[in-house]
Amino acid sequence: MFARVRSMGLLGIDGFPIEVEADISQGLPGFDVVGLPGAAVRESRDRVRSSMKNCGFTYPVSRITVNLAPADVRKEGSVYDLPLLLALLKASGQLEMPLDDAAFVGELSLDGEVRPIRGVLPMVLAARDAGLRRVFVPAGNAAEGAVVDGIDVIAISSVSALMGHLSGANVLSPAKPEDFPNLLVSNGEIADFSDVCGQAAARRALEVAAAGAHNILLIGPPGSGKSMLARRLPSILPDMTQAEALEATKIHSIAGMLPGGAGLLKSRPFRSPHHGVSAAGLTGGGTVPKPGEASLSHHGVLFLDELPEFSRVAMESLRQPLEDACVTISRVSASLTYPCSLMLVAAMNPCPCGYFGHPTRNCKCSPAAQQTYLSRISGPLLDRIDLHIEVPPVEYEQLSSKKASESSAAILERVNAARAVQLERFKGTSVTSNAHIPAGMLRQVCNMTDAASAMLRDVFDRMGLSARAYDRLLKVARTIADLAQSEIIETPHLAEAVQYRSLDRKYWRR
Repeated sequence: MFARVRSMGLLGIDGFPIEVEADISQGLPGFDVVGLPGAAVRESRDRVRSSMKNCGFTYPVSRITVNLAPADVRKEGSVYDLPLLLALLKASGQLEMPLDDAAFVGELSLDGEVRPIRGVLPMVLAARDAGLRRVFVPAGNAAEGAVVDGIDVIAISSVSALMGHLSGANVLSPAKPEDFPNLLVSNGEIADFSDVCGQAAARRALEVAAAGAHNILLIGPPGSGKSMLARRLPSILPDMTQAEALEATKIHSIAGMLPGGAGLLKSRPFRSPHHGVSAAGLTGGGTVPKPGEASLSHHGVLFLDELPEFSRVAMESLRQPLEDACVTISRVSASLTYPCSLMLVAAMNPCPCGYFGHPTRNCKCSPAAQQTYLSRISGPLLDRIDLHIEVPPVEYEQLSSKKASESSAAILERVNAARAVQLERFKGTSVTSNAHIPAGMLRQVCNMTDAASAMLRDVFDRMGLSARAYDRLLKVARTIADLAQSEIIETPHLAEAVQYRSLDRKYWRR
């Protein structure tokens, strides 16, 4: 006999429909799975066999052939255990209820428990777009599915619970967001900018970076507060839109990084990999391509502390993602594209000993050692960083002052106001921040006064800016104008943007 059950698969960050076809025929007993199954899919035969027996069903001792359609797309993971079991039950006549309007996903234990899987959110979204009415997911993934409107998401903990629902003996209610008190995932307790003493220039630069999602480089001696400042950046990042939250959550769902009972990222991601990370760890990779730190930072922050200590290959692997806001990973098995619209925040010392340019401590490095250290950061990568800011050592008077610094809440209010201007400006487009203004739109949105235009021409000739640096300078000036609630870029706005592009002349052109 033949039976078909619907399921869902993953291709990059998107789900797609899968049909699990089972045929039971006469012949020598065997169990073959075709349709480009991965190792975990082939192993599902043994899990399904044991689950059927331990749940009280009769395992068909016949010739069993299972096809996963479409057959030209590789299938990975344990997601197909549950639909495979249901297809065998239908083909063997042990399950007669119609299942055409539903999709099933889940891994099985040997006793019939349904275990959580990765990527439930994009699968549920794809099931809804395919016109299905219901999708059955593991109870551990119910929160992910509950955030999707327009489809019933039914959480099941075991095969027995599923059979009770299908038979009508114990009908399960669809999962709703209010059923999960920990539905929203945050970054936990975030430190406040009020803890930072001094560093007014760096605080202002981070405010500009947060308002326009610009990349920023902090350079200064050890102990000046570079990491402290960067780790407080999440406290002033603007709120994510619903679309941004869904996109970011899909990537974390695929990576299996959503905690149990969680369904949607509330805060923008903040990723801080160690400098020993590989290029594949940063941009993604593997036999079956998986998202890397850049994609996990989508709509958030990728913080690279001690930037020169990262390998040259790892740093250079970020050049294309920073420009295109996506990573394409090509392997023999697949070629997948993961989004990575992120803010790069980097911190570094000015030399190996860290004290070049320090007002009170002498640098022990030779000029050659200083240049070798700085040359680890290539010109093309530096050109992709919008703001270069020096973080000087904090003076005693600032550290001992009892005057409270401005809080993150006050800064966030200005950042949200500037981002609201940008969202209104780019309504109807895919752009959400000034850092990602496409070249064709740049002249339209970066109107400036005649005086500012004359200044820009002089700066371009005097500083020898590249075309990319010119564009990024305009984008930063546009953000500074938005913070000032000005529709036109004026001379002070442009002058502030220019000073954020001048630090590389001090260190990299000595």
